[in-house]
Amino acid sequence: MAYESIDALQNVLARDVFHYTRDSKKAAGRALGTLVEIINFYLLKAWGHERRTAIERRIPEYANSDLTHNVEFTLHPAHNIATIELEESELPFTPRKIRRKIGKDSWDLKNIKNTQLLSRTRLLRNSCTIYESEEELAIAYLGNRTGDGWEISVQGFHIHPFALFECKRVGVEEGMKKGPQTIEKAKQGAYVARSVSSLQKIRKADGSVYGVLPMPNNGLEIKPYDEFIQAIVNSEDQDLLSRFILTVGIVSNHGNWFTSDDHNKELRVLAQSYDWLLFLTDAGLVRFIEDLLLEPHGDYRGAREAFLNSYSGARGKNRFTKVTIHLEADKAIQRYFEEHLAEIEGWFNIVSPVDMSIGGLKSELNALANKDWETILK
Repeated sequence: MAYESIDALQNVLARDVFHYTRDSKKAAGRALGTLVEIINFYLLKAWGHERRTAIERRIPEYANSDLTHNVEFTLHPAHNIATIELEESELPFTPRKIRRKIGKDSWDLKNIKNTQLLSRTRLLRNSCTIYESEEELAIAYLGNRTGDGWEISVQGFHIHPFALFECKRVGVEEGMKKGPQTIEKAKQGAYVARSVSSLQKIRKADGSVYGVLPMPNNGLEIKPYDEFIQAIVNSEDQDLLSRFILTVGIVSNHGNWFTSDDHNKELRVLAQSYDWLLFLTDAGLVRFIEDLLLEPHGDYRGAREAFLNSYSGARGKNRFTKVTIHLEADKAIQRYFEEHLAEIEGWFNIVSPVDMSIGGLKSELNALANKDWETILK
């Protein structure tokens, strides 16, 4: 790394980018958390899961729907409602314009969202929810440029996801050895990971972990947890799949999580709660920042411009988040992931399951994504 630590890089960002804020280092730390989320989203996109990904949806607990939890990314069974083209002259691309184009007269106007897939200022909304009712969820995605316009894909989602991703990162305040909210954030993430899926964990007296799955006859099926995960992922059985969620956590360091090999209490809590826990290394995060935000070459400069415009101190919409991002920044990051995907996957260490690789996670996500969900969920 060109910087001796992520903390040193945070100090550079505090000095050169966030100098106008009251607490420049804390502002830089929040931005680093946003970058971890952006890396997560574009990794899913590079793996081919964009058009089944929703952002910041509330997910109910299993068999306890009164309690819901906001989750950063969820992957859902999806089907294509329509693929359309809208002309550049029709900007902004709003849900009502998209509804008219795809002929969804049955959609109740009160359930149409007040969002813009793409604004006149080229602000893109990733995974743009355009319609939501108790029966139907529709999300729009911007596709390729088509002459004078854009391709737009509208996907219908099953409300219940088959996987979720959450990012956890806590910075260290000046003069402190540990962030004050580290354990609270770890426990919050652990609680969500353990409560949303039908597959639940129990621990025997010898420390071994088993999975318990409620069955339709009010019985319980019990197996060693890792064995149960594989059985579900490889199954086409509605009883196993209909309320199962594969839970994935991504943590980054900055002095609180230690390393993927040197676990502190917080990291152990998360590793025992998520089905998969990935550790984004300092070297990976620094490389992303250097290549796209600090010293980008020509193809990637759109990311730097959007980042700096977002944190200039001027009022206005942020142009560099997982939810909304400037179109040129989106193109730059997509290109970067296409050109460096193998290297980017190497930025992640697998904390749990033990002795697994990131290829195993990709295989499980693909297996779940490619199931005949229309038949399974009848």
